[in-house]
Amino acid sequence: MKILFSVNRSVFISSVLVAVAISVLAGLAPEAVSARLDATQGWLVGKFSWLYILAVAIFLLFCLYVMVSKLGDIKLGPDHAEPQYGYGSWLAMLFSAGMGIGLMFWGVSEPVMHFLTPPTAEAGTVDSARQAVRITLFHWGIHAWAIYAVLALALAYFSFRHRLPLLPRSILYPIIGERIYGPLGHITDTFAAVGTLFGVATGLGFGVEQISAGLSYVFDAPGTRDQQVLLIAVVTGAAMISVGLGLDAGIKRLSNVNMVLSVTLMIGVLVLGSSAYLLTTFVQNTGNYVSELLHSTFNLYAYDKKEDWLGGWTVFYWGFWIAWSPFVGTFIARISRGRTIREFLVGVLFVPTVINILWITLFGNTALDIIGEQTDHPLAEAINNDIAISLYALFDYLPLTGILSIIALVLGCTFFITSADSGALVVDTLTSGGQVNTPVTQRLFWTGLIGVIAASQLYAGGLPALQTLVIVSAFPLVFILLLACYTLFTALRNDQHLQRNVQQHTGTMQYLQAGSDWEQRLDTLLATPAQTQARDFIKEVAEPALQQLCDKLSSRGVTAQIRSDEQRVRLSVDKQPAENFAYEIRLLEYTVPHYSFEQDSQHYYRAEVFVLQGGQQYDVLGFSREQVIADAISQYERHLHFLHIANGEAAGSPQKSV
Repeated sequence: MKILFSVNRSVFISSVLVAVAISVLAGLAPEAVSARLDATQGWLVGKFSWLYILAVAIFLLFCLYVMVSKLGDIKLGPDHAEPQYGYGSWLAMLFSAGMGIGLMFWGVSEPVMHFLTPPTAEAGTVDSARQAVRITLFHWGIHAWAIYAVLALALAYFSFRHRLPLLPRSILYPIIGERIYGPLGHITDTFAAVGTLFGVATGLGFGVEQISAGLSYVFDAPGTRDQQVLLIAVVTGAAMISVGLGLDAGIKRLSNVNMVLSVTLMIGVLVLGSSAYLLTTFVQNTGNYVSELLHSTFNLYAYDKKEDWLGGWTVFYWGFWIAWSPFVGTFIARISRGRTIREFLVGVLFVPTVINILWITLFGNTALDIIGEQTDHPLAEAINNDIAISLYALFDYLPLTGILSIIALVLGCTFFITSADSGALVVDTLTSGGQVNTPVTQRLFWTGLIGVIAASQLYAGGLPALQTLVIVSAFPLVFILLLACYTLFTALRNDQHLQRNVQQHTGTMQYLQAGSDWEQRLDTLLATPAQTQARDFIKEVAEPALQQLCDKLSSRGVTAQIRSDEQRVRLSVDKQPAENFAYEIRLLEYTVPHYSFEQDSQHYYRAEVFVLQGGQQYDVLGFSREQVIADAISQYERHLHFLHIANGEAAGSPQKSV
């Protein structure tokens, strides 16, 4: 067990037991469980639709404010961190995990369904067609990604910036502190793990039903239950290979394949369909979506009394996205280290939204153009009878039907594989205490369990019950996400104060204040030190200086320690009220610039200062011990000033002078 698994036993065991127990119950009595959960979901929709609508509006407004404010300058990681993945792979992975497969399922069917049964307009009219596309864009647009972004941003920030575990429990740290490592943290992570497990399993089960329907429609193959279970086995096996290869070799490459196939399919529909009409509707759809965004965000049909429609569509979607946020949010957070918050939010909110608008326009408007104003058109009837075949039924009305259908089938499979393997990766992270480099056997276990749950529930008829359970779980998650907004904003504001106080280049000032003349400083600035010289500086100057300062701090009752090697020396002051302090001198190698006056070698070294928030980008190589101590004390003084500001804002106005 110790060799094959590396887990948080409390979360791992409880997640497995809860998942198995619920799966068995849903499999033995699917109709009874489904009826009870449907009643619960109906009660939540009837009583708390306003809460879902208001909460999602808050999530979106919060993300937009953070993005345009100075808080957006903060990095998800140390200040010197660089993104782990390029834009292309990053966007491909978050899109594939977020909703890629859902667009294949609903990109054609939802606009047609709204066209046939619109909430306010008359069915089969131009107004109903316009309204149908706008509503679909609203359900699949920026609001869904704002839900994902809130949790993803909070997880990435607390994990990569504050070195907390990449777990939902970490968003509670500003409120309960170290108690996140106790029972409350275990319960939070278990809830997220079980929700992710069932969300991915039910998505896999219903997705395989769609693939099976596509195979039956295109190749006239029998869509039996045994065939669907076999498809789950194939998809799960492929997902196990992908997750076994790891994030870079497996999921990233498969996500890139998804994007290539998606773009190919969109170009095919654009070229083979009514190109001019589709480009025109894309522009108009985008304008309609943006212009109606505020009204749609807060529209509860309070005066029109459309509770059934609202609960069956908008509130259902908001609940679905919220229920999936632990899975998608954790995955997006894991692949986003090193990006600024503004860069992160632009990428998560706007780029997928534009892709969604383009996809729904190409496929949805193509279907509406074919149907025209005939509500009894064969395409409309086919979609209304079985939405699983909507995409393939559409291709019957376009040239190269067979090629488009095969691409769609392959894309459906690869989307489901990436959903399964990224879901298994997330559950593994949640149950292993936030570890990202876990044993392969552990990741394979969760991938296999997802496949087993999906296959067993599909065979027993329990998938609807599990899907409803996932949606019901969104209700408590609403409050967790609202709490994440609060804790994240509080931490970001403190971080901004800290940055303002520590990110100032004052190397020369400290040098002069410590008693050196300007000629010596100029010689230091013009030098290109070799590795030997740089290491001697660490060993003979920086480490003794910081050790002397550490001893003095310890004598004053401050908890301080020194860590060093040949490349760096670090002074840490722990357990400050709001933020720990660290002062590190790290050797970094650079290529000698063309403007340097010394060209004896190709490389030189700088001894740059790092604090807890990242590199400060100034060099202290050449300082004396006294000068190093002066610079460290200066950074510590700024840190204490930050603590004073943060504590002062929390405590209120200063006392009146006597």
